[in-house]
Amino acid sequence: MAGFETYQEYQRIEDYDEDSPPGEEELLIHVPDGRRDPWHHIKNLDNFFTRIYHFHQRNGFTCMVLSEFFELVQFLFVVTFTTFLFNCVEYDVLFANRVVNHTGQSLGPLDRNKVTLPDAILPTEQCTERIQGNSWIIFLLIMAAIFWVYRLVKVICNVISYWEIRQFYKKALNIQMDELCNFTWQEVQGRLIRLQREQPMCVQKRDLSELDIYHRILRFKNYTVAMINKSLLPVRLRVPFLGDMIFLTQGLKYNFELILFWGPLSLFQNKWSLHPKYKRAANRQELAKQLSRVILLTGLVNLLLCPFVLVWQVLYAFFSYAEVIKREPGSLGARRWSLYGRLYLRHFNELDHELQGRLGRGYKTAAKYMNSFVSPLLAVLAKNVAFFSGSVLAVLIALTVYDEDVLTVQHILTAITVLGVVITISRSFIPDEHMVWCPEQLLQCVLAHIHYMPDHWKGNANKSETRDEMAQLYQYKTVFILEELLSPIITPFILIFPLRSKSLEIIDFFRNFTVDVAGVGDICSFAQMDIRRHGNPQWMSEGQTEASVYQQAENGKTELSLMHFTIKNPRWEPPQESSVFISHLKEKVHQDAQTGPSPQLLLSEAPLCTSLLSNESATGPDNLLASVLAHPVLTASGLPGRNRRFIPPSSAASAAASVLASLSFSQQAHAGRSRSHTLLPSRLHHDSTMYCSDHTVGHSMSASESRVLSQSHSALASEFASTEMSLHAIYMHEVHQQKTQHPSGPIQTCVPMKDLSTNCAQGPQIQSAQTVTLVPPSSGRLGGWAEQEEEEEEQGDQEEINTNPVPDQTSRGSS
Repeated sequence: MAGFETYQEYQRIEDYDEDSPPGEEELLIHVPDGRRDPWHHIKNLDNFFTRIYHFHQRNGFTCMVLSEFFELVQFLFVVTFTTFLFNCVEYDVLFANRVVNHTGQSLGPLDRNKVTLPDAILPTEQCTERIQGNSWIIFLLIMAAIFWVYRLVKVICNVISYWEIRQFYKKALNIQMDELCNFTWQEVQGRLIRLQREQPMCVQKRDLSELDIYHRILRFKNYTVAMINKSLLPVRLRVPFLGDMIFLTQGLKYNFELILFWGPLSLFQNKWSLHPKYKRAANRQELAKQLSRVILLTGLVNLLLCPFVLVWQVLYAFFSYAEVIKREPGSLGARRWSLYGRLYLRHFNELDHELQGRLGRGYKTAAKYMNSFVSPLLAVLAKNVAFFSGSVLAVLIALTVYDEDVLTVQHILTAITVLGVVITISRSFIPDEHMVWCPEQLLQCVLAHIHYMPDHWKGNANKSETRDEMAQLYQYKTVFILEELLSPIITPFILIFPLRSKSLEIIDFFRNFTVDVAGVGDICSFAQMDIRRHGNPQWMSEGQTEASVYQQAENGKTELSLMHFTIKNPRWEPPQESSVFISHLKEKVHQDAQTGPSPQLLLSEAPLCTSLLSNESATGPDNLLASVLAHPVLTASGLPGRNRRFIPPSSAASAAASVLASLSFSQQAHAGRSRSHTLLPSRLHHDSTMYCSDHTVGHSMSASESRVLSQSHSALASEFASTEMSLHAIYMHEVHQQKTQHPSGPIQTCVPMKDLSTNCAQGPQIQSAQTVTLVPPSSGRLGGWAEQEEEEEEQGDQEEINTNPVPDQTSRGSS
């Protein structure tokens, strides 16, 4: 980042057909009679489009209002219940340290000494006196009350805003609330684009594009993704005895956004415009000192509020996870994608639901990869700890069954609970005896979904260093909870020391990588996905980019983001430079497909892959990915093909290129829309099969046609789009490795085919074919969020599968 100051300064990108003024404020427009809707001209389109998106993703007005209401109730409950526990409970009576003698003629001798719950609760007057006598409690309650009133006012404003969006959906978009769940975001977005032509919401542009809407919703998130990509934010810390660690929590991320984007002293003067003084390089040193003072002030405020935030974090974590730990102790051993991982793996211009769906598809495969690393020493210790703890627990349970009075013994329930937790934790360190050690293949399948992987992971998937780096993206839930609890303590020091030292680099970053797009405002230049400005020659953009090392996005993020956005938004018309890159990629795919395995060979290997899967069979997109990933291993292992001839070895790149090249265009494109840049067709004829094949391929989907037609069209299109992007990610990474001549390890012959097939992208049933024509539904657009329901189909007779040249698979799919 040291050379950022040599990069060109802030610039403005004019729309080729617009003569409108640069700002969005103080615009005078003529509103004809009958067009006086409140959304005819909207000043803050960022906020408006974001609310429309959240309204769709959070399932409408009722769900959003209830969520806001219960957040208020939840905060009130935590404060009042904690105050009650500290001031209104007599713990000596509750723990039987003090005898309580009940009087009454109807009570027996034993009942008089029996402690009841009301005995341990103080009277209201005494409880009130305790609270009033503690000034510290009163101060905390006042602070909590002020915050709750602030949240109440904010909730009321939000509810009013939700109602306005509800009216917009009903009157402008013609979407009723009971039908909202049936619409994908792409369908809502399409109606927004059409509405702009009929009833302008933005007067600076005649037409809105999909990219314009994404830019407004993701304006600040694109900046954050770019700063993580360029290693600008100080989230990597060197800890003594532990080495390099990634630390990024919700609290730290909140402070980054407060300082840079929407705080009173932030770099932006409003939601869509960077302050003019940050656009000039003349006073960069002074601006860096000013930003350093703002960061210092924010850090000191965090340090001052640390005790209060820490108490809240501890209480919230206790109330949230205590019951879960008691009921399912193993849940703490589960993993989740870390906050850093979500930013590192996120494409430019990728909405939340798109990211969540992509990472969700790779969750199980990533878990299998991480669980494939076991410590023999820990396994031996865990087996013995589990044995001894289980023996003691078995005796205690047996005694309890024999005589329930055993439960009255002091701490017996505590012992049973602790032993159960110890056994559960110990078993998590004991490896599965049926596990196959094949990390390289698992990591390749993970890459198919997460799309990003450091170069040095290739061929080193079996090393603990790769596993440790993967753990930074895919962390234990326990680690997540501990980081959030420690966040109030660590965040002030990260702000005061590491972040302040990067003030000048941050100032240069926002000046050098901010462009003003007419009708949109100031955005991160990386979000333009401009190959010429930010492409990397090692990622198939050689000869098309003018970017220096400082201007290039790392890990091929510009190229992969462009492909992802193009596939997810097939109606989007890319700029000239992007179209050239996509055309070049298609030409490269077709060239590599000439030397790769034939599509019918790859798809005919799907039954071989799925036959090795215990009882579960793969579905359509699963078969495509499993075949591409498994083919290099199968050929290297010397297994004969279906024609009893040995198949020459080939790479995953040539296999992926063969499948991608076989994807044909639909005969009917969208009206007025050239789709030459995407490899997926636009329509599904209701009387056709999902694969249109010639007589050499042979078979239609007669066995599964009813199932395909009954599935959601939008979900079907989304699954095929995800599969296509997965194939592109595999192909582009393989080509990148070839360009950099990175040494790769030998192909492993032990293929856990179950891992590949059951955990790759889930989607609808497909058939094997020679010439593949994918035809998603006409009513659906790529990227739908509707979930597919799990349906079961009978599997054909095994002998029939083995005798047919092109098997007809009928399998079970999961959504």
